[in-house]
Amino acid sequence: QVQLVESGGGLVQAGGSLRLSCAASGRTFSNYAMAWFRQAPGKERVFVAGIGRSGGKRYYSNSIQDRFTISRDNAKNTVYLQMNSLNPDDTAAYYCAADIFGRGTMVESQYDYWGQGTQVTVSS
Repeated sequence: QVQLVESGGGLVQAGGSLRLSCAASGRTFSNYAMAWFRQAPGKERVFVAGIGRSGGKRYYSNSIQDRFTISRDNAKNTVYLQMNSLNPDDTAAYYCAADIFGRGTMVESQYDYWGQGTQVTVSS
């Protein structure tokens, strides 16, 4: 069983920045591919960013346009999402997800564990 706990969400003005964190339980965190997804009100949950086991492979949704950076610290069992130049379209609940098989994809169904989400609200 893997538990994921997100933090770092909040209210920010357009153009601002936030850093989300996701702390994972378990002793095999370095075997997991990790990702961030988001779900805006009334919309489906979508992929935002993913990172491979060692952090060397990173991949992003086209909608992010180089504004976000995903990273991980395997010593701390934590994955991060640095979000810059935020705009109101980024308003959503952000979810951390773990792929315990380390495949590292953008496909929601291939992620095995999910956090409860953290809300990000960007005001104009």
